[in-house]
Amino acid sequence: MSDEEITLTAGDAEATVRVANGGRVGGVRVGGVELLRQGERFGCFPMVPWCGRIRDGRFRDGATTHQMPLNAPPHAIHGTARDGAWTLARHTGDEAVLTYDLGQPWPYSGRVTQVFALAPDALTLTMAVETYASSFPAQIGWHPWFNREIGGASVEIGFAAQWQEERGDDHLPTGRRIDPKPGPWDDCFGMPDGVDVTLTWPGQLEVRVTSPEQWVVVYDEQDAAVCVEPQTGPPNGLNTAPRLVTPLEPLEATTTWRWRRL
Repeated sequence: MSDEEITLTAGDAEATVRVANGGRVGGVRVGGVELLRQGERFGCFPMVPWCGRIRDGRFRDGATTHQMPLNAPPHAIHGTARDGAWTLARHTGDEAVLTYDLGQPWPYSGRVTQVFALAPDALTLTMAVETYASSFPAQIGWHPWFNREIGGASVEIGFAAQWQEERGDDHLPTGRRIDPKPGPWDDCFGMPDGVDVTLTWPGQLEVRVTSPEQWVVVYDEQDAAVCVEPQTGPPNGLNTAPRLVTPLEPLEATTTWRWRRL
């Protein structure tokens, strides 16, 4: 079943889930209007078991240092699950559940579960990482590519962050928190009360991206798309702010995109 592409429908909303292509959302259409940039690398992919870049592809777990492939030299980026084929566990007309078993080059065994739930005015994505063996650090996040233009209108990005992670020349946080700066951005922001970012295509659509998580990367340096990436920690977080997955406590996160016509 891993080669299937699933289509979910709710009202006049439609979402495709590409099971074999990294367990990603291939597209979201509202009244026939596509929200996401199309292409094998785009849509919205899961970032797991880490988000963004790991400095030099290396992270420590206790006294052990692990080396990940440098797929964004000199760093490793966006986890491993986006490059694999997932397994379809079940689906209905408006919901799908996918699983992915972690393995090499990730040094720990574990299972990732994604739930995609579509409503007429929203898409909710939920992800969990669990293990029945060794505990390990991990992160969860989503990397959507929203079309910059819809119906001839260019997107406006609105949010109020408490801080911005200062970005070094290597595109990784320096460890200093600074006041948020105007874009363009390829930056991580802190929102202690939860991620809340609004994308507005004037006269067309508004999409509000929310999550209980406290971190979001905003990327708008490309002409074709902008990215709003809720995640459970900052880039390089396996080293600086690790979240531990244990046999008793999985790592779980969720995000919702809610839309309305303007």
